[in-house]
Amino acid sequence: MQKTEPIDSSQKPIPLSLILLLAVAVHLPLMLMKLPLKSYDTNFHIFFASHYLHHWFNPWNVKWYAGFSQATYPPLPQQWIAVISPLFGLEMGYMVVQFAAILLLVVGVYRFSRLWVSPRAASFAALATVFLGSESFLVYSAGQLGTTSAAPLYLNALPYMYVWVREGGWRPFLKATALFAAAAAAHHATLLFGSFFFALPVLALAFLDDRGEKPTVSGFVMRTLVIVGVTTAAIIVVLLPFWIALIHYPVTQTPIPHPSRANYLLSPQWGLNYFIVPYGALILALPFIFWRGSMVPKLRPLLFGFWVAFMLGLGGTTPVGPILLRRAFEVITMERFSYWATLLALPFVGLLASELVSRYRVKAAGALAVAAAFTCALAVSWSTFHPADGGTLGIDSNAVAAWLNRDGHNQYRYVTLGFGNQIARLGRLTDADSVDGEWNSGRMLPELTKNGGGSLTNSKYFGADGLRALRAILMHASHYGLKWVIVRDPSYDPLLAFAGWRPVDNLDDKTIVIWAKDGIPPAQPLNAPQMPPRWQGLMWGIFPFGSSIFAFLVLLIPDKRREEEMEQYPVHREESLLPGRMIS
Repeated sequence: MQKTEPIDSSQKPIPLSLILLLAVAVHLPLMLMKLPLKSYDTNFHIFFASHYLHHWFNPWNVKWYAGFSQATYPPLPQQWIAVISPLFGLEMGYMVVQFAAILLLVVGVYRFSRLWVSPRAASFAALATVFLGSESFLVYSAGQLGTTSAAPLYLNALPYMYVWVREGGWRPFLKATALFAAAAAAHHATLLFGSFFFALPVLALAFLDDRGEKPTVSGFVMRTLVIVGVTTAAIIVVLLPFWIALIHYPVTQTPIPHPSRANYLLSPQWGLNYFIVPYGALILALPFIFWRGSMVPKLRPLLFGFWVAFMLGLGGTTPVGPILLRRAFEVITMERFSYWATLLALPFVGLLASELVSRYRVKAAGALAVAAAFTCALAVSWSTFHPADGGTLGIDSNAVAAWLNRDGHNQYRYVTLGFGNQIARLGRLTDADSVDGEWNSGRMLPELTKNGGGSLTNSKYFGADGLRALRAILMHASHYGLKWVIVRDPSYDPLLAFAGWRPVDNLDDKTIVIWAKDGIPPAQPLNAPQMPPRWQGLMWGIFPFGSSIFAFLVLLIPDKRREEEMEQYPVHREESLLPGRMIS
């Protein structure tokens, strides 16, 4: 049996309150400057939140695709934006929710890391979260609010699951279930894939860990089945309209290409974007992660989860993604796997940082600080060097919305060309409806689903598939009441002229041209079978948001075990990195 001893005073962890203050100092100014507005999906989430602000119990949104259901996307972060927007506005409301997710991630990483490493190493892992490249990449460049909101909830749930499967008790069971349900309400993919990357390693640790009394096999299996069953039932109820939509209308459209699925060796520009920037200086720790994870039995489950997520995050660079994900590989984007991989790597990073600082003191602290600052700065500034908006941030969406809202122009539908991700901002500013949009699962129009292009506004970037989708929509303009084509990119002019459209007006110093077609009848609501019935709208407005309120309330219940008792974490001799630091 290995000898263990509590950490001494010189090995105390960094106070979590101090780490949270550092997170505030780093990220709050960036939020106040609204820097995430430059990211790719930010306006998409604000667009969804705008709909909930005005139609809380009706997920059917007529502003895109001539009508689509927002029940195809878990709503929790967008609903929170809508709730607080009367105080902060929609854009600043987004910043508040994103900032809260950043702070919650610091706590979640600390608590998750405590399962694997000492309190001091866990505090270094939490400190690294403040400067994590993948987090900053998703926040300031990709704008994936669902992913960055769900991960902290999920990480905070896992320690309660660990306690439940080992010891039982209604408190950890209730808290784990509530947090899992809230995480699913924020983002379904995080829970589905996280079950393999995060939960399975924690379950393996709970069974194999030699801290305290080991659970019996029968007790462990029974408690695992109970929490899986109850959590699954809770998630089904919380997101029932989502599951109904997924079953009745699965994503069977022609796959849309995405650069995160590229081979990063053959396309180094995408390797830089989806590997170098998210990982940053953490790349230097990869040898240590594989070495230490393979040497220490307790860390092997964590290494396995990291390795699978790491390989999937490489996109098409290896055959792992297509083999494991199959059809899903063509539907989802791969940067989320890199994000999850870096979160799984943080306990190793905390362990490495703790040992280096213990051995080399100021020199190690200085080197680690420089590496962390470089990683964060690269990811934050990447949206400036590689704009996710494609240079469309300067489009005067207010002028376009004002034109559509006057003189009865909003009686017809419209489509934009060359607006990039600004179509989401335009969509919430105008009363007119569009046949375009940015949510791929909501694009049910046959002209779109049978062509492998994304949003029509970016048609030319999807090659022949994108242009075919655009021509098909223009051909059926009368059916959709599509009268206006708002063009910022003149390369589309020949296609429009050939299809019988003509310019009728211009905006923003003639940089935006309005094209129209004669004889188009006013737009009419389409008879869409995807429209959720009223009872689903009521569920969608109550259960996802209610799950977060319930999770908050149950977290107020005090834990049976005091935090001071948990500080006596045994440090195993295998956790030491450097000669001379072995604890015997």
